Amino acid sequence: MTDNQTAFFQNQFYGKSILKETDLTTSELNFLVDYGLHLKTLAKQNIHTKLLDGKNIALVFEKNSTRTRSAFTTAANELGAHPVFLGKDDIHLFHKESVEDTAKVLGGMYDAIEFRGYRQSSVEALAEYSGVPVWNGLTDDWHPTQTIPDLITIKENFGKLAGLKVAYLGDGRNNVAHSLLVGCAMAGVNIAIVSPASLQPDPAVVATAQGYAKETGATITITADQAAGLKDANVVTTDVWVSMGEDNWQERIELLLPYQVNMDALAMTGHLDDGQLIVLHCLPAFHDLRTEVGKEVYVKYGLKEMEITDEVFQSKYGRQFDEAENRKHGIKAIMAATLGSQFIPKI
Repeated sequence: MTDNQTAFFQNQFYGKSILKETDLTTSELNFLVDYGLHLKTLAKQNIHTKLLDGKNIALVFEKNSTRTRSAFTTAANELGAHPVFLGKDDIHLFHKESVEDTAKVLGGMYDAIEFRGYRQSSVEALAEYSGVPVWNGLTDDWHPTQTIPDLITIKENFGKLAGLKVAYLGDGRNNVAHSLLVGCAMAGVNIAIVSPASLQPDPAVVATAQGYAKETGATITITADQAAGLKDANVVTTDVWVSMGEDNWQERIELLLPYQVNMDALAMTGHLDDGQLIVLHCLPAFHDLRTEVGKEVYVKYGLKEMEITDEVFQSKYGRQFDEAENRKHGIKAIMAATLGSQFIPKI
């Protein structure tokens, strides 16, 4: 067999770390979306392929999580792997041991590592020194294991990605906005980041997205104008106004209240009545007073709802819980593709 033939019959994903969307080609990103949908279809039929049978996976969490921890754990279990949760109080990472040393230790014991934490440099160091696939469960800069499930949810609802429009309202500088901006551009989805001028995306990230948009035909819009950003949107999405580790509620509320996802915002899409509109939220969402944070914000600032109103959250447009479930299926696709013993033809 020639070298070219050998390369063709190898899984091009095998051993790959996914730390941000740009670690994938546009074809690879679209494959993972379709693969996630395929694995979801199998799961609904109670068919679980044990592609990771006997594999041990370290789940390293510097930040707490509901969906990411649950998604990685259930995804690993359904694929036959053994996940081990390592929280910030369980290991010496940063305090007594460097990321490099931790990476080498974990790489010798585990077949792959998930990391959810603050610095992008930490997940990159784990990938550099561990010798095993590393998956970014969230850092301050990127959130690829959110973007792929988001695209799965969109395709599940519309049957396609290319040519649709997503409008993100809120803090355009955060990890969700950056990953969504680049991921949509890679998938051929028109994307508008609708944010006040002081909270718009990093220009370097915008430039990266524009480069992919030239390849896929997607359009990129960065605007403070809600009407312009929301016009013709098929998907409206948002995120919390204050991210983990931040505490500037007053400033964010003043800046972002005009960008709340409410029924007036949805009406600006022009798709209220034609079945061509859904709403996403990566969760948790502050849409009522049934959380301690929600109650505190109400007492201090008089707000009963923040980034999304309860009316929209509970409406027929909401797909946030499908989106949350799809975290598992998207992560299964990532894990199976990069660690599973299977043939994935060159794409």
